[in-house]
Amino acid sequence: MNAAGPAASRIRVLIADDSAVMRTALSRAVDSAGTMMVCGTARNGLEALEKIRQMRPDVVTLDVEMPALNGLDVLRQIMKEFPRPVIMVGSLTQRGAETTLEALDIGAFDYLAKDEGGPVTDPDRVLRELIEKIEAAARSPLGRTHSLPAAALQPPVFLRSPLEGLHSTPEVFVIGTSTGGPKALQEILPRLPGDFPVGIIVVQHMPAGFTAPLAKRLDSLCKLRVLEGTDGATLGPGIIFIAPAGKHLTVSRESPRHSTITLSDDPPGTLHKPAVDVTMLSVAKAFGRHAAGVILTGMGTDGMLGMTAIRKAGGTTIGQDEATSAVYGMPRCCAESGVLQSIVPLSGIAGEILLATKYRAREKG
Repeated sequence: MNAAGPAASRIRVLIADDSAVMRTALSRAVDSAGTMMVCGTARNGLEALEKIRQMRPDVVTLDVEMPALNGLDVLRQIMKEFPRPVIMVGSLTQRGAETTLEALDIGAFDYLAKDEGGPVTDPDRVLRELIEKIEAAARSPLGRTHSLPAAALQPPVFLRSPLEGLHSTPEVFVIGTSTGGPKALQEILPRLPGDFPVGIIVVQHMPAGFTAPLAKRLDSLCKLRVLEGTDGATLGPGIIFIAPAGKHLTVSRESPRHSTITLSDDPPGTLHKPAVDVTMLSVAKAFGRHAAGVILTGMGTDGMLGMTAIRKAGGTTIGQDEATSAVYGMPRCCAESGVLQSIVPLSGIAGEILLATKYRAREKG
């Protein structure tokens, strides 16, 4: 447990939840960190809005299901009146996952998934995840950046290599992302044409039960078909596979024209399951210079080993820039290690993917 720092320098958090047990558990987790403090709590949606108006917290944790005014309605009002980072707290159910994805569309920064019994059943997970997410939220574009060390706010300068000069053409893309990923994917994938010539795998850090609703949502928005990956599925043009939460996804190449997906629990002990590194390492091994990796917004360093392997194999590497990342963690470590050939804003990722494949729209006859 960290010693508390000066109150003026700590991140001020408001916790809104109709459960007294949840409010206590989340408050204890926040107050245990020296970088943040609870400035207030709220028992329902209307009280949450009133306290946000009064206290102007830096970050809000908001229960998805609340009386008087539900979490989504509160979130809409927050984004309209006084935009700030909001972390949604929702249940590990299909309904909870669908509601959480809607909240991310509205503007929520991130979410904290809880068991039906609440996060007090696993206090270590709550402490770790909540503190990480709140600190990341405070550093986000909507956060209170003036409280952070000046050195942490200076964007690094990176060189870009034009993808026009690449000699090999990708035959598969792996996109890795975490915090901010669902919204980023909704920006990128619908821009890809229905005749996109290669297969795509997406590894998004999510709790079990969340990736199927994400695939369904993306499928409704995209020209390509989007499915949650299954063991033994064939990789190829026309389909985007979302790696299912709770399993690692690897790719094997039986022949130049046939590649399949394998789901497993190996390797054990990874911080994330699925892990971006696990998928990318298998793709680098199977496809060599015809592999391509895209690293998007997210906390941590998952993806750096995989992107490095793809680059060393002669493949294509693309990263999201700092300005458009909700959290510049995963792309930053790849950029600083020098493995990215192209660093572009979120709005330019789809174009870079098409450029790498030398895509040309088919003539309509």
